[in-house]
Amino acid sequence: MRGLLILGADVIALHGAYELHPQVALRPEPFGALAYHYGTRRLVFLRKPEIVAVVKGLASHGDLTETLVACGIAEQRWPTFIKALENLASSEIIRARTC
Repeated sequence: MRGLLILGADVIALHGAYELHPQVALRPEPFGALAYHYGTRRLVFLRKPEIVAVVKGLASHGDLTETLVACGIAEQRWPTFIKALENLASSEIIRARTC
């Protein structure tokens, strides 16, 4: 099924709208960033600057596809980013955006 990658319970859709969870703070690091969730007290390493750019850009664009294009991510790399975003969703670092 094009546009969906299903792993575990979290599904990230290319046409879905997402955002950084409001209880999460990002701290820039040379390798990417640290994401700390104040509610769950979970610390997550974002190991690539590109994934940090995507996470920061989620709320600024209509959907994930627009975010990936705006961040200059090549389409053949999208499955890797979707998997990373699914992991971030399961850690409650990002969440689906409500209108």
